[in-house]
Amino acid sequence: MDGDKHDYASLPIPTYEEATSSRPSSAQNYRGPEEISDDAERQGLLGQHQGAGGGAGAGNQQNRRNGGYRPPTAESPRSSEDSDLHLPEVTGEDDEDEEEERELRRDMEEMEVLEPETGRQQRRTRMRRNLSKRLTTITNSLSSLSLPSFRRISFPSFRLPSIPEGYRVSWPIIARLFGLFVIATLIWMLFAFDIIPNRGHLATQYDPESVRVRVQAEVDETRIADYLKYVTSFDHVAGTEGDLYLAKWVEEMWGTALLDDVEILDYFVYLNYPTKDGRKVAIVDPPEMAWTAKLEEDSVYADQGRARQQTYTFHGHSKSGTVKGPLVYANGGSREDFEKLKDMGVDMKGKIALVRYYHTQGDRALKVKAAELAGAAGCLIYSDPMEDGFLKGEPLPKGRWRPADAVQRGAVSLMSWVVGDPLTPGWASTINSPRVSEKDNPGLVNIPSLPLAWRDAQRLLQVLQGHGYKVPADWVGGVPDVSEWWTGSSTSPTVLLQNEQDESKLQQIWNVHGIITGMETPQKKIIVGNHRDSWCFGAVDPGSGTAVLMEVVNIFGTLRKLGWRPLRSIEFVSWDAEEYNLVGSTEYVEDQIDTLRAHGLAYLNVDVGVFGDKFRAAASPLYQRVLLHVLDRVSDPVQNVSLRTLWERSNTQLEGLGAGSDYVAFQDLAGVSSLDFGFEGPENGYPYHSCYETYEYMSSFGDPGFQYHRALAQVWALLILELADAPIVPFDLQQYATAVRGYISTLEADATAAGAPEKSFSVSKLREAGEFFAKQAKEFHAFEDYWTREVLGRGGFESNAFAIRRIEYNERLVGFEKDLLDLPRQGDGFEAPPYGIPNREQFKHTIFGPAAWSGYDEAYFPAIRDALDAGNWTGAQFYADRAARILTRATRRLVM
Repeated sequence: MDGDKHDYASLPIPTYEEATSSRPSSAQNYRGPEEISDDAERQGLLGQHQGAGGGAGAGNQQNRRNGGYRPPTAESPRSSEDSDLHLPEVTGEDDEDEEEERELRRDMEEMEVLEPETGRQQRRTRMRRNLSKRLTTITNSLSSLSLPSFRRISFPSFRLPSIPEGYRVSWPIIARLFGLFVIATLIWMLFAFDIIPNRGHLATQYDPESVRVRVQAEVDETRIADYLKYVTSFDHVAGTEGDLYLAKWVEEMWGTALLDDVEILDYFVYLNYPTKDGRKVAIVDPPEMAWTAKLEEDSVYADQGRARQQTYTFHGHSKSGTVKGPLVYANGGSREDFEKLKDMGVDMKGKIALVRYYHTQGDRALKVKAAELAGAAGCLIYSDPMEDGFLKGEPLPKGRWRPADAVQRGAVSLMSWVVGDPLTPGWASTINSPRVSEKDNPGLVNIPSLPLAWRDAQRLLQVLQGHGYKVPADWVGGVPDVSEWWTGSSTSPTVLLQNEQDESKLQQIWNVHGIITGMETPQKKIIVGNHRDSWCFGAVDPGSGTAVLMEVVNIFGTLRKLGWRPLRSIEFVSWDAEEYNLVGSTEYVEDQIDTLRAHGLAYLNVDVGVFGDKFRAAASPLYQRVLLHVLDRVSDPVQNVSLRTLWERSNTQLEGLGAGSDYVAFQDLAGVSSLDFGFEGPENGYPYHSCYETYEYMSSFGDPGFQYHRALAQVWALLILELADAPIVPFDLQQYATAVRGYISTLEADATAAGAPEKSFSVSKLREAGEFFAKQAKEFHAFEDYWTREVLGRGGFESNAFAIRRIEYNERLVGFEKDLLDLPRQGDGFEAPPYGIPNREQFKHTIFGPAAWSGYDEAYFPAIRDALDAGNWTGAQFYADRAARILTRATRRLVM
């Protein structure tokens, strides 16, 4: 951190003209991963590509000229189909082609696909080269055929019969058609009568274990570090020039990885941006106490004379406006904290609430909402050193903890109530979509708010002394030089909170998608995602995950160059606008909801990839078995034992899914079983959402040497292989059943603690449904043993009949999660409307969903819990019985 060299210290955010015409001049001395030369730069990234869209309009342009954000203009970017983006083609001589082919063959020999060549075979290789180049396109097309197979078969080759000399002129078309008919009939007979026992595909057949070994060995931590250095070299808030620039870089990098298709999908969503002179926090009365907060962070490299452009401090989706009122300290900003103030005699009406991050309420948006419901006019949220500053350890630059001036930005949209664009709840934000108003929107708060560093909060806490009441001991924070902590009251100094901002209902954002098409059931998709946007440089959130995703795509690109193709399709996605209420992923899911409910197999999410050495995971219980299997293959870089050993040794548990990242729409709206994972460090142990979240932080404290990034890439890639390429999808319904029975027991205990009368609320029907599920899950999985014995136990050859049964088994296994959605369905006995969680109808999953008053925490059986929290015992019973019926029907559909 204290070194003299910073490779990107002088690199500012590219201008829009630079981002859409050529490599920015300020970045010419830096080449991203995989870049070859300055000439390649000029011909490659962004080339002549023009346009971006959906800006906040001409009315906001003056603010941007004054130093605010500069969202792109209203010109739409072209899609990948008509883009002229490309990397320069390599047109080497024959000897270069031969060397490339020899390297490819060596790779294939290592993976046990080909036997080593003899001298005669080497001579034949040269003679075949020209012909093989011409056949490449045809072979690639044939490899995408989608007949069912367990891939252990080779195909005989056929030759069209020659046409007699006398018929070549008068009957050429008829003769060729007859020959094709004969070949097609022979092939049909081979399959129809099981002469060929499975329907293989014209992709290269690899030993699965060799592929796994190759994938693990391919990960390069130096390359991951290079990716992270590049993506953190400028800020990239959603919808801004830096975000668009990075999206196009990702698109082009993925294009070099031989994915079958890469494109940018855009949406037009509601976003806000701060303005230079539109934000202010000041004590305005009494005049002798006049004071103004700095708001902005000190320059990250000010002490070294290397100031970097960084983002303004603000809250995403915050209410625009200016308010003032007496200051009141409200601890962690929970509903209980405001209720405590009321009991103490402090009236919050018209006050400016000062609350601290974390503590009694983990969700910043719900802090603001609680202040609003208590009557406050505005809310300030500061970072207290007791949670993530010097009281936890040495702050930056000498340690990992938040310094005095660091500010935690973040969104204050209510993601546990409305997810995605709050103006299009339940449908995609395309350019012409209908939109609801932002006023009185259930997904948005209605009072202005701003984040503060403890450096600024210190003065506000000091002036409260003698006003209101001394706070309880557990309300005292760690801000230094505050001799006594007081609540404040109507007599407190008056504070001005100004938050005038740019707002756009049609701000363009960009999701980058790339796909490898499966060869057996290509319509089935494993979606692999990480969000790209950040509040500043984003080295941890989400840069660590983005760098690993880039490496994972690179690894699978290497496999594709060797001719490998999975059984099921793999879709890689770089999401945009996650930081604003999970917008990019949610709009995509809502846009593709029917397809995902029909064909989405799994979603694998990495957000905060690495900031420590402890592996964590949250998921549907279906993943328990496959996750432990993969962790058994990957070693901890330091302790030299498997990650599974450490997981079990520390009694780590698979966590539930709340509303903290891009898995939400997949799991809770589409019913696509989801997994979120990464390596974490000490609680709150990095300068979260500040401009101190830099590459230097990661290389010095988060993961020196990038060894845990390497381990994360191995875990991610192996999980993809297991889900995309195993003949039987490795989900475990028995583990799910065990978890569900535990959820029911916990629900019953919580209901009793909440005072639910035994005569008014019972989980008996739900418990019966759980027991039925456990019994049926065991019987259902018996097919897996049967298939293993009959197919793998007899040499690995699979008949068409077995292939069809296996695919049906996979279909029912994957469909179970979707059958737990509370949706309108045809047939007798299905539920009447309304569907989903009452007052939060976007969320449709019966068992999983975010807790209403804790956006980051999970709530098992969320509709029941909402009713219990409200003391509505009748409603709780209604939704308990409804959940029992849905679980029972889902279980019955497992019967084959």
